[in-house]
Amino acid sequence: MSGSKTLLSISCCDQNGQPSGEGRFQAMINPASLNHQLGISYNTDNSSILPVGKSAVESKLSQYQQEKLSFELVLDGTGAVPQLPPQASAGDVSQQVKQLKNVVYHYVGEKHEPSIVKLQWGQSFSFVGRLSSMTVDYTLFKPGGDPLRAKIKLNFGSYMSNKQEALKADRQSPDLTHRVLVKAGDTLPNLCYRIYRDSSYYLAVAEFNQLDSVSVVVPGTQLYFPPLR
Repeated sequence: MSGSKTLLSISCCDQNGQPSGEGRFQAMINPASLNHQLGISYNTDNSSILPVGKSAVESKLSQYQQEKLSFELVLDGTGAVPQLPPQASAGDVSQQVKQLKNVVYHYVGEKHEPSIVKLQWGQSFSFVGRLSSMTVDYTLFKPGGDPLRAKIKLNFGSYMSNKQEALKADRQSPDLTHRVLVKAGDTLPNLCYRIYRDSSYYLAVAEFNQLDSVSVVVPGTQLYFPPLR
């Protein structure tokens, strides 16, 4: 990039991903690459005997795994970088490393944990999480031993509050309790299929809700669908 460029920044933030004003670090040189890892876990009932002609059992969503972000930053104190971010000064790599550690690694006493941070690069990329690991590799030194250049490998795990997690899950997982208001035309088997993707749980749901009948459910009735066991 030439001219004025947007540099990756790391800022302390609150549980909602909003800046808290407790600290901020701006990269000297943008990362050459970002590795953003996402994953999903599924539950598979391997205890059941497969029907004849069926080679596998159905897998069902268990949970979304924690997202992970990793990248490498270069800090340079040789003067080769013409435009330095506010916290940097030529020849003072140690101070830059200290500033980064204060933002991502420092233990916050009143919170009893390291800070939640928001990584922002331009308008299209942002990531809220906590530091998982930080490796500093000093590669160039002054004659007296002070570092002149460092490569820093950073790994972060995503953070979501309980409220944000519930919104993302949208209460659709069979591992969560659902509350449903019965509408005209609803039946227990159909509702079970909607929640669990399996209509055969209707007897268990009827028992859980202490229903007198499994064939007729009065519209306006509030039913609870417990987690699958």
